[in-house]
Amino acid sequence: MHASGKMPFQCNVCHSVYYSKENLKKHLMAHAGENPYKCNVCMVAFSESGNLKKHIRIHTGERPYKCNICSAAFSRSGNLKIHMRIHTGERPYKCNMCSSSFSQSGALNTHIRTHTGEKPYNCTICSATFSQSGDLERHMRTHTGERSYKCILCSAAFSQPAALQRHTRMHTGEKPHKCTVCDAAFSESGSLTKHMRTHTGEKPYKCTTCSAAFSHSPKLKIHMRTHTSERPYKCTICSAVFSQSGDLTRHTRTHTGERPYKCIMCSAAFSRSFSLKSHIRTHTGEKPYKCTICSAAFSGLGSQKRHILAHTNERPSK
Repeated sequence: MHASGKMPFQCNVCHSVYYSKENLKKHLMAHAGENPYKCNVCMVAFSESGNLKKHIRIHTGERPYKCNICSAAFSRSGNLKIHMRIHTGERPYKCNMCSSSFSQSGALNTHIRTHTGEKPYNCTICSATFSQSGDLERHMRTHTGERSYKCILCSAAFSQPAALQRHTRMHTGEKPHKCTVCDAAFSESGSLTKHMRTHTGEKPYKCTTCSAAFSHSPKLKIHMRTHTSERPYKCTICSAVFSQSGDLTRHTRTHTGERPYKCIMCSAAFSRSFSLKSHIRTHTGEKPYKCTICSAAFSGLGSQKRHILAHTNERPSK
């Protein structure tokens, strides 16, 4: 019985309880599929007049629910209530597995999946599954090729907004991610993370076979090939194979004769960047390789090594 003394009215389909016969009648329309309240703009129909009233605001743009702290306004009272939690800091939806709490029930539901491992959003093309609908939506673009995020400065287009944002920085030169140790700045947060390891010496990528550790995951991947002997990069001209793509690129130049590294002081050209660097020293006179025994200095590492062997009376290895 209700506090007013009225007997409740119960739905005989789902057993929901109402304290007004009129409200029960409206509720039963949802089960019957009866939608008598129609929008005269788009013809969408609803079982209750209140839902039609809320829908109409999509067309009119009316936002009667206004925040009394900032200028935000909303078409529904529930949205205003959620917004107010930004100001109050209220987080009524609490995780019962950890100490996390959230301002919206949907955010809690998504968070719970990090504990349960549930991935209810399934790709209809491949076997991929996701915990969030947005992740599935982004994944589907890998199948459809849709690139709805277009650059306004060039013809580039992207499947994700974050990718467009990173691309736009190529045009603007914006580098919002700044190092707190030196004056380096980067357009992507990931690049800053990698850079910080040059200061901290952190090497989180560890080899499971030996004690080697690396600051970047690609370096670990390359290193692992010294254990597995994997050489995935194959020359299309001869039978040579390599563990790194750069080695294959350099090798291919022995077939093509390509010399992309050109001296700006003379007509010399080289197939490798370090050969050009060594050559430039013949123009500048720079001798960065110093003997640790005497005051001699050399422009090339090989010359330094041969000189040091002369001090120790060792013969160079063939």
